[in-house]
Amino acid sequence: MIITKNISKSFGSLKVLKGVDLNIEQGKIVSIVGTSGAGKTTLLQILGTLSRPDGGSINIDGKDPLKMGERELAAFRNERIGFVFQFHHLLPEFSAFENVCLPGYIGRKSKSEVEARAKELLQFLGLEERLNHKPNELSGGEKQRVAVARALINNPSVIFADEPTGNLDSKNQNELHDLFFSLRNEYGVTLVIVTHDRDFAQMSDVIFEIKDGVILK
Repeated sequence: MIITKNISKSFGSLKVLKGVDLNIEQGKIVSIVGTSGAGKTTLLQILGTLSRPDGGSINIDGKDPLKMGERELAAFRNERIGFVFQFHHLLPEFSAFENVCLPGYIGRKSKSEVEARAKELLQFLGLEERLNHKPNELSGGEKQRVAVARALINNPSVIFADEPTGNLDSKNQNELHDLFFSLRNEYGVTLVIVTHDRDFAQMSDVIFEIKDGVILK
């Protein structure tokens, strides 16, 4: 699903990534762990095509995003990649249902198809009674599940999650972990999770540890 070779990234004189090699298989739940400042989020942003590396190569689902123009890359990101962040980034003026539908509308899919998919996902995630609630009417765990549904709306090949349990209590952390496995089993999606929570990471199929900008062997 994802292959990187010798990925490097610097910010000024600070070398954050120093030659990262990864091989992530289809349908796996993968955690990337490391201390603060190790380069986890920078790596995730590059894998998610939100940032470009200074050097190296990337292949995602058989495509090379580094050879794409901005418009092609934006379409690729919208169709193939989903994101879940520590802070859910739901739009406060829209309902849970509307927040989930937005990436589908942006992808110019039919309104009926998008809305049917959104209802299916929210029902699968146990939120069928919360469709018309605004984010400020939802609990932290419910907001994160809405964010997960939004990430899934366009049937992505891979979901990238950046510290998805960072704002959740232990009960909701465990529920989110179980949810990730349910999503993998139900939809066959690959999940790549950046986390400092090693208990959460231990439940993954594969763990990569990053330290000082390199993946430990």
